[in-house]
Amino acid sequence: MSTNNRTKNLKLKQSRYSKNKKHQEGSRSSQSKPGKKPQAMQLVKKPPVRVSFLGGLNEIGKNITVIECENDMIIVDCGMAFPDGDMLGVDLVIPDFTYIEQNVDRVRGIVLTHGHEDHIGGLPFLLAKINVPIYGTPLTLGLVENKLREHSLINQANLNVVNSGGTITLGCMEIKFIHVNHSIPDSVAFAIKTPGGTLVHTGDFKIDCTPISGDTIDLSSFARVGDDGVLALLAESTNAQRAGYTRTEQMVSESLDNLFKKAEKYRIIIATFASNVNRVQQIINCAEKYGRKVAFSGRSMVNYMEVAVKLGYLKMPANILIDIDSLKKYLPEQVVLVTTGSQGEPMSALSRMAYSDHRKVMVGEGDFIIISANPIPGNEKTVGNVVDELLKRGCKVIYESMYDVHVSGHACQEELKLMHRLVRPKYFIPVHGEQKHLRKHAELAEFLGMDKKNICIADNGKTVEICDDHMKVVGSVPAGKVFVDGLGVGDVGSIVLRDRKHLGQDGLIIIVASLDVYDGHVISGPDIVSRGFVYVRESESLLDEVRKLALGILEDCAEKNVHEWGVIKNRLREEIAKLISQRTRRTPMILPILQEV
Repeated sequence: MSTNNRTKNLKLKQSRYSKNKKHQEGSRSSQSKPGKKPQAMQLVKKPPVRVSFLGGLNEIGKNITVIECENDMIIVDCGMAFPDGDMLGVDLVIPDFTYIEQNVDRVRGIVLTHGHEDHIGGLPFLLAKINVPIYGTPLTLGLVENKLREHSLINQANLNVVNSGGTITLGCMEIKFIHVNHSIPDSVAFAIKTPGGTLVHTGDFKIDCTPISGDTIDLSSFARVGDDGVLALLAESTNAQRAGYTRTEQMVSESLDNLFKKAEKYRIIIATFASNVNRVQQIINCAEKYGRKVAFSGRSMVNYMEVAVKLGYLKMPANILIDIDSLKKYLPEQVVLVTTGSQGEPMSALSRMAYSDHRKVMVGEGDFIIISANPIPGNEKTVGNVVDELLKRGCKVIYESMYDVHVSGHACQEELKLMHRLVRPKYFIPVHGEQKHLRKHAELAEFLGMDKKNICIADNGKTVEICDDHMKVVGSVPAGKVFVDGLGVGDVGSIVLRDRKHLGQDGLIIIVASLDVYDGHVISGPDIVSRGFVYVRESESLLDEVRKLALGILEDCAEKNVHEWGVIKNRLREEIAKLISQRTRRTPMILPILQEV
């Protein structure tokens, strides 16, 4: 190439370079003008995630949480709780589903962490109102299916099995099922990926490196979710007050083995939670080792075991299972009876045995009874009463922590710390526990370095809004306790319970009288009926005073032309209550019944 041509090419390149440089500088100058941003640099604000608690906070049981993002809503668990001692006549306590019913068109599904009653027990009552898809692991849905069949809801239920490690999409949310250890197999936690960020809900869990069945907790999945970034962690708090680690189930196996040796000549009766499939497996293993047959007692126990065997979660050796009616055919040292009633429930099999009310089993000096469960807070007295009755009958009773016959299924402080470290959330909401548990878990998060303003101790009925830049309570939703009494759901409220308590404490007095329809004077009566107040034969003079006072009030009202029954009944209640209080210092319910003739 000639020198002239080289010179021309060089000038041409320089010219192109200078034009490109001016163009780039012009672009930079236009980008730097105030009020203008390049399209690529504009930050899109993420939608908020809202979490509403309908149960499970400041209480044990009744766990249910609603998670919303954009126009989609999912429900995590739907549990129930057992009634307190002052809920007279109440069979179950379930959540208030009003908020879910109001937003049924936005509900994309229900996801279940595991098959315990405090997480699935409310489902039949919710599905009787709305029909939405349900997602859970095989054993969990097997137990749900059994429960729905009892309520004649199985034909309309939409049950979807998801194995641990699986992922589903519900609306704008992607939910990953992460395997955890608990006292029932097939338990999972959830990593819920939403447009607003990822939430992790642990469900009930513990870290057991030597579980009775299944794998150990999938810590690597929690770590991966944490690496990707977690907006908020919702972690259970049941054992947040307990230091250290929860003991492994293998300890119970060793203790049961020792007790089976000790009970060489006795009939063994073991009470445990019907849902504790792993514990029942341990009992079956010991029974096989020591040549004993196994029988089940209690409807829920039989139902749970049928499902567990059918799905392969309970390994039952051939010819080891016998019917409870066959117990008499065997010597005491040849059988093990596994029963419900570890919490002292009045209608449970063990309670009926203790009070000689069981139709098929009588207990006495030849029985070795193991209560393989710790009392749920509030149940200590009822469990103690059952133990006392069994001891009176000459039974040998092993209960609570006497021989390590029970370990918890919930994480203690060191396991909770590990979960926090793996997930590394920006925000934290402690769940599943009473106030003392929630506060202790919050303190644990602070100890690990989380800013106090990033921790929220919520309450049932509160809605927490979570964004990149804040977490705060933004409102309330209907939430409370709905009582189930027989076939009635919600027809027993605080007023009815107050009346039941009043009747139970002080009894009832009924005042019956017939009045003339024209002038209001007494034609017959008043008759006094007492129930639960005083023994009539020993209190005739008091009841005569009440009768005379009632007659005087009715005649006085007639003389003064007072014919409004509300006014007359109020006078009867007030003045008779005053008389009875002066004579007995009691306040029975007073019920006037008046009729015109």
